Amino acid sequence: MADTGIKTDIGSSMFNPGGWKSLISFVTLSLAWLVGFSSRLFAVIRFESIIHEFDPWFNYRSTHYMVNHGFYNFLNWFDERAWYPLGRIVGGTVYPGLMVTSGSIHWFLHLLHIPVHIRDICVFLAPIFSGMTAVSVYLFTKEIWSAGAGLFAACFIAIVPGYISRSVAGSYDNEGIAIFALMFTYFLWIKSVKTGSLYWSVFTALAYFYMVSAWGGYVFIINLIPLHVFVLILMGRYSQRIYIAYNSFFIIGLILSMQIPFVGFNPISTSEHMASAGVFALLNAYALLKYVQSFLTKAEFKFVFVAAVGIAAAVIFMAVVGLTWAGYIHPWSGRFYSLWDTGYAKIHIPIIASVSEHQPTTWVSFFFDLHILVCAFPAGVWYCIKYVNDERVFVVLYAIFASYFAGVMVRLMLTLTPIVCVSAAIAFSKAFEIYLRDDTPKTSNKPIEDTPDNKSDNKYYDKVGKTKKDKREEKPKESDALGINIKSIIVIALLMVLMLFAVHCTWVTSSAYSSPSIVLASYNHDGSRTILDDFREAYYWLRQNTEDKARVMSWWDYGYQIAGMGNKTTLVDNNTWNNSHIALVGKAMSSNESAAYEIMRALDVDYVLVIFGGVIGYSGDDINKFLWMVRIAEGEHPKDIRESDYFTPQGEFRVDSSGSKTLLNCLMYKLSYYRFGDLQLDFRSPSGYDRTRGVEIGNKNFELTHLEEAYTSEHWLVRIYRVKDLENRQITDKPVKPVKKAKKSKKKTSKKKQGSIKNKPKVVKGKKSKSKK
Repeated sequence: MADTGIKTDIGSSMFNPGGWKSLISFVTLSLAWLVGFSSRLFAVIRFESIIHEFDPWFNYRSTHYMVNHGFYNFLNWFDERAWYPLGRIVGGTVYPGLMVTSGSIHWFLHLLHIPVHIRDICVFLAPIFSGMTAVSVYLFTKEIWSAGAGLFAACFIAIVPGYISRSVAGSYDNEGIAIFALMFTYFLWIKSVKTGSLYWSVFTALAYFYMVSAWGGYVFIINLIPLHVFVLILMGRYSQRIYIAYNSFFIIGLILSMQIPFVGFNPISTSEHMASAGVFALLNAYALLKYVQSFLTKAEFKFVFVAAVGIAAAVIFMAVVGLTWAGYIHPWSGRFYSLWDTGYAKIHIPIIASVSEHQPTTWVSFFFDLHILVCAFPAGVWYCIKYVNDERVFVVLYAIFASYFAGVMVRLMLTLTPIVCVSAAIAFSKAFEIYLRDDTPKTSNKPIEDTPDNKSDNKYYDKVGKTKKDKREEKPKESDALGINIKSIIVIALLMVLMLFAVHCTWVTSSAYSSPSIVLASYNHDGSRTILDDFREAYYWLRQNTEDKARVMSWWDYGYQIAGMGNKTTLVDNNTWNNSHIALVGKAMSSNESAAYEIMRALDVDYVLVIFGGVIGYSGDDINKFLWMVRIAEGEHPKDIRESDYFTPQGEFRVDSSGSKTLLNCLMYKLSYYRFGDLQLDFRSPSGYDRTRGVEIGNKNFELTHLEEAYTSEHWLVRIYRVKDLENRQITDKPVKPVKKAKKSKKKTSKKKQGSIKNKPKVVKGKKSKSKK
């Protein structure tokens, strides 16, 4: 009997549908995590384990400092190598969540005696968190719709390019962990709304605190959740669950968010946070009226309601206006205005408009980053509207506002991607549920009992108790067979679409989002690959061949890399907090050499670094960015710099002989094209032919008076110039005898460092850079 009981328990556990569902969910989520991690490793496999882009280099440098000096010293770190001569208080101007996360993993691994360098943790942090994002999206979708839809959503978010673009290996940026924090916070919020439990509300506030510490996109959370509550009140869906969930979340989340030094008192002093406080007041006023309603008649309550709403609205409006006028509440920032007025940034804050990821999103980008999901997305939203409840109202609001913001700014495609995956998962789940459903009629196999009333008719019944007439009716009709065929075709078509989606995601990740900006690769006609490592060569030269406290002037795009890889002091970097300082650098680049020299002497500049892509056809060089330098400088120095001076009379920006004289004699032009007029790249083009612009430069024969060439990388991609001391410079730009002597010695030095310039069709090799390699 005991053995029989054991066998029964084993059999029941093996054939328990709940157990099998849990096992399938666990295996699917594990595979989604593994695939998401693996698909983000193309850059590591093709190149090496390195930090990509610009901002990640500052994040890595800050994390490295925190690991070596401790968290307290990191919060009080004053970086003298940034924004010379101003400096930067790093601990009070960053979101420390990324650094703390990496540092905590490093500390835990070393506690287990696993020696891992902090750089490797930084490189692989985003791929690891992509798996956690998949789990959080699964939990969110499961609460909204079903577990099956949650598995679809987890698989979608694991490989979709819209999220991979900011989470590949080496992309050590805030968004790598912020999307996990975003979706996990939303999951806990939905759980709080469904249960009305203080337990889940507290966890929602804690997840929100982690999001605040990680990324400035936390403002999206603190506006979307109050909007959800406000719409539920308007829809007449107010309940005690919502009251407990929002009040607990708002109070705890507000107190916790103010503990981040960079955030400080912003939650109670900036206009971006006022919506949450307004909904908090409205929710409590509404609850009070609901309570008063139980003591008053209908007529009395109507009078009290109208009076209370009018007085409350007037008091809140006057308070906000008064506090804003008094300066206690700051107005909306320029970045916020740029979300509602797409032309605002270009007119008032050109430095925001100059960033490529702040441009409006094209239709092609939606399909490129989301593929078939962008088509299934509206269907999932429609299902949420059709079967609406408190949680699905949140999905609809999230979808509407994220779609708008993603259309305004390319970077915000990142916040749209999760809800697209959720909605598309609902649509696919519903489709498979419909077309995989067994619609064949069910019949009973129970035979008819042999009663006195039907004994005479028993001969018409077979062994299973069915008449021959019933058997004839059970034969499948032609219409039923056609329906089954149609369902099979549709299911196969959906599976093929999903397979094409996986292929597209893999191709986009491999070709578009797995190329680090500091290491370039070109492909020859035979398919072979050539690695262009000029950036790291130049930064290594700066680190090894210049004095420790040398100050380097460059455009702000390269500030983080110069400080991180070159370990040198920079004037401006990618933080872009001081527009006037950046405008001063832009003015120096836009002025002639003599005027620029005065600015560089005032800023104690030792070296000037420019990026030039005319030899290899690199389109992201400083000449193509030059107009933004002019525009930013014009905003602060309109009397000295005018954008119109850099265009031809026909309104064109040209670097050939028809270009404006102001452009052909400015510092940026001379530093980019110095000695380029003597270089012939191939026999088909003249000397001084710019491959990027596709023209022959207009000013070839010029010499530098106040600067001298210090280093040019192998493919002329990075050029570094030393600023001459005051006693060595000339009063004018006219060539005189001392300049000729300097020219002669300079050629000798240049030959020693750069090597002879050979007329090769593709690259120009330099002996100096080769020896450093």
